[in-house]
Amino acid sequence: MTMAETGPRFPDQLRAYLGDDSLASLWEALRVRLERNGLRVAGQVTVVLDERGADRLGGLLATPVRPGVVKVRLPALDAALRRSAAAAGLVTVTGTLTGGPLADRRELRAERAESWGHVWEALDAGLGASSLAEGSWALAFIEGVRRSGLLTRAGVEAARTAVEHAAATLGELALRGALTEPAAAGEPRWELAGLAGRCTGDAHGLDDGRLAGALVLRAAAAALDERIPDSAAARRELWARLGVVTDLVSGTVIAWGLRPTGSGRWAAMMRDRAGLRLVTHLTLHELRGAAAGTTLAAAGQRVHACENPQVLQAAARADSAGPLICFSGNPASAGWLLLRGLLEAGADVRYHGDFDWPGMAIAGRVMTAGAVPWRLGAVDYDDAITALQSECRLALTGPPAPTPWDAALAARMRDAGLAVHEESLLATLLDDLRR
Repeated sequence: MTMAETGPRFPDQLRAYLGDDSLASLWEALRVRLERNGLRVAGQVTVVLDERGADRLGGLLATPVRPGVVKVRLPALDAALRRSAAAAGLVTVTGTLTGGPLADRRELRAERAESWGHVWEALDAGLGASSLAEGSWALAFIEGVRRSGLLTRAGVEAARTAVEHAAATLGELALRGALTEPAAAGEPRWELAGLAGRCTGDAHGLDDGRLAGALVLRAAAAALDERIPDSAAARRELWARLGVVTDLVSGTVIAWGLRPTGSGRWAAMMRDRAGLRLVTHLTLHELRGAAAGTTLAAAGQRVHACENPQVLQAAARADSAGPLICFSGNPASAGWLLLRGLLEAGADVRYHGDFDWPGMAIAGRVMTAGAVPWRLGAVDYDDAITALQSECRLALTGPPAPTPWDAALAARMRDAGLAVHEESLLATLLDDLRR
């Protein structure tokens, strides 16, 4: 079988460059190493290259290579290939240049190796087709899928279909920047059923429990440097960060004292609820439907927003004037839609959240949308930790998040190493809400 009959279609010039006889020993050594290594792109191979081979390898790696005995690190070569016009990783290119897909000899029976090789090749090629193969996260994602057994447990045919559907979905997400601009992804762009129908031909093709959906979320977690979601709630939240609404009724935003202007029935109903001192859970279905076109606040009106429902509950008990909205953690799509409506009406939205790293990440996204800080600066943090009782002191955990609205805040949090949750600041926050 010739190279023209195997693997993806590389540009002729690149195929001639990589397939030169002077590099044949390198590709054969890589095939042996990768197949013995369970297709893991790790470690190195040692080969002898003449001057022509060393020059070509150096050109690919963008670093000088001397002829003779050469040690080649597999991750570095994989990264160089992904940056090149090949737009594919080491496993795919090695298979293309050495006669066919590689076999994971430690996990696959010999008679199924070629089929599974095509599955992994399709996953790699699917990323390349959407210009995602160059991302620093691509290799970690693919290796993570291999190690997890997610595809191998499903079988070759199911895996091949899932890879095809996941690649189409990732391509659609990439076109709108959802994998590179998560802060803007809170703005709903798709409904899950619609996205699934478009990319898989089945409105349920990306549902919980479907293999294609699991692959898409694993890739999104890798691209956004997030943990792989391990619960239904976490999966909904990650979809929301991508701008995908899983449904119109489960995600809510809580409102207290919200009095929209205008004569519409929904606006009048909300004013009545505010007058009756009732807390309202608003769904995306309601905000897109009955509330559509309503001016949610008067221009210049101050609207406070918080992360923890205990703050809103305390405000309701204290009968504060409001208005106050609560996102209950990272805003659901309903929360982003309400926030956008308030900002478009010209409201002065002031946000407070937990002084911990996840809280700062949420605050960053809310501030990017147009809100301003509410007692969320370095001075406020210093006051909060000073007032903390010893038994309430919690250590900061997780990766630090930037605080561009007050750079000194992140520095102070790193120095102090303490988390302060909103519920411990109720007295201070309620004082603000009474004014």
